[in-house]
Amino acid sequence: MSAARQSSILKDSSLLQDIRRDWMLYAMLLPAVIWFAVFMYQPMAGLQIAFKQYSVFKGMQGSPWVGFDHFVTLFQSDFFWRAILNTLMISFYSLVLASPVPIILALMINEVQSTGFRKTVQTAVYLPHFVSFVIVAGIVIALLSPGNGLVNNALEALGLDRTYFLTRPEWFRTIYIGSSIWKEAGFDSIIYLAAIMGINPALYESAQIDGATRWQMITRITLPSILPTIAVLFVIRLGNVLEVGYEYIILLYQPTTYDTADVISTYIYRVGIQGARYDIAAAAGVFNAVVALILVLVANKLSRHFTRTGVF
Repeated sequence: MSAARQSSILKDSSLLQDIRRDWMLYAMLLPAVIWFAVFMYQPMAGLQIAFKQYSVFKGMQGSPWVGFDHFVTLFQSDFFWRAILNTLMISFYSLVLASPVPIILALMINEVQSTGFRKTVQTAVYLPHFVSFVIVAGIVIALLSPGNGLVNNALEALGLDRTYFLTRPEWFRTIYIGSSIWKEAGFDSIIYLAAIMGINPALYESAQIDGATRWQMITRITLPSILPTIAVLFVIRLGNVLEVGYEYIILLYQPTTYDTADVISTYIYRVGIQGARYDIAAAAGVFNAVVALILVLVANKLSRHFTRTGVF
């Protein structure tokens, strides 16, 4: 018997022994495995629609293969490239502007000495996360209403003209990113706060004995200590760079703001669901997934090179 065969038999035997010993843990894991298999992996069979001239009446198996024709159609569409550009722009601004906010917020909360005040602040900044995007969109629309919106009332009081911001393409990204930061920054700071809580207190005590200021402790101890966490979350964010939340955008955008608001997800929604071109939408989804995979692999490799930390 070959050495490879013997090694395989030993591994199988070891796995069976592990299952017998920890069967309760495996039983607890089983529902999650079944959920992923049914709702995440099984639907992947539908990706073949991207390579077929899909017909609802013929079904997935009866529809003829067309190869990469749908991808060619996508790449020849100006609206698709506009959606890609808008997605990348919104994601880039979110990475640059939104990513540092939870870190800064976590550092500020960590510096609060009063326990009661800290809990109050944490509760206040966490609450928006649990508010539905539908409600957030309603708040934004009400605040920016040209008729009696608070923002326009303030502009009029200052002697400026009222503006319907949600019909102005140049304002859409600012509104979207600003309201998203307000909604999610507090909740995202939980991870960084947990990382800060894991720092050895002896490091701060030693620095204090050496006469370090609070700012020096933050820059020399806190930030370097949570850098691996920052790197991992950055890799995850970069992997979702093409996954801009379309639900919120659909609630805010309109045809006059398509130039800056239409992203890949909303393009897929309009073409695939409203236009009933499921094959074109599937092709766009496959393209989206492939680009996201490449970005995750590259970002993870760079993270491991510079911080020795990665997602995998």
